[in-house]
Order: sequence, then structure tokens, then C-alpha cells
Amino acid sequence: MLKAGSRAPEFILPDANGVDTALSDLLQNGTLLLYFYPADFTPGCTKEACSIRDLHNDIQSVGLQIVGISPQDGDSHRRFRDEHNLPFILLSDPEKVAIKMYDVDGPFGVGVRRATFLINQDRTIRDAVLADVRIGRHTEFIEKAVILRETAGLTRPVQ
Repeated sequence: MLKAGSRAPEFILPDANGVDTALSDLLQNGTLLLYFYPADFTPGCTKEACSIRDLHNDIQSVGLQIVGISPQDGDSHRRFRDEHNLPFILLSDPEKVAIKMYDVDGPFGVGVRRATFLINQDRTIRDAVLADVRIGRHTEFIEKAVILRETAGLTRPVQ
């Protein structure tokens, strides 16, 4: 897994609607929480996505954005997003291009490690967490990022 201080690798992946999305384009809108997860509709990934959904207004209120990446295709992402009312972007990485670049491919190339990265606009990874089964660590990581930005006065009205 890439560590804090590393440069986040550029990628271009399709979103749930098939629109190609580059990391550099996402970063134009501000600091990014980029999370990798194994699969749509699995119990752990559903719990994680719904936790992020429930924090989404807080995330946006401090100028952060969040994007998820997994190997499933756009159709799966659309169904997952719609079924769970997910208000954030899900990107498809069936060839595991970004997954490998961020060093979160599963053991022996099977699956995907559960990881979350906080990436500054200059593509520097500010912090990261890897926790395959302790999903709550990702929620805590996101909550900490929100609190630190609030404390620093980096808030903006929710749109």
C-alpha cells in the first residue's frame, strides 16, 4: 500500500455511467478521500459504503470529496449506488490498473484490499489506512479527516 508522503498515481477509470474519470480531474474539486473496496453488494462493502453515505454531508461541508474504486463494472456500480442511495462516485477497475498502482491488490492477485487514502490537490497522499476486515477503521479515518479540516476552519456550505 502506498504510504503518506507518496505521490498518488494518475489513473483514468470509467464511472458508473461509463464516463472516463481521471484522478487529476477529481482533484480540481479539492482534496479527495479515495477508497478501494473488494466488491459491490457484499456485507462488508455495503456496510462501508452506507457509513460513508451517512457521513457524506459532513465530508462535503469541509471541502472534501469521496470516490470509491472496485473491480465491478458500471452496471453493478449503478445498481449498488441506486439501491443504497450512495451520493458519491464509484469507479470501475476490472483490470485492476489503479488497484495495482496503489498497491491494494489482494494476496496472489485475488480480491482487493480495503484501503482509504487522503489525497491533497497536488497528488500527495497525506494519510492512508489499510484495514481489510475492521471496516470501522475507515469510518474513523474519514471522521478524523473531517474533524481536522473543521478545526483548521476549512468549512464550506453544503450545496
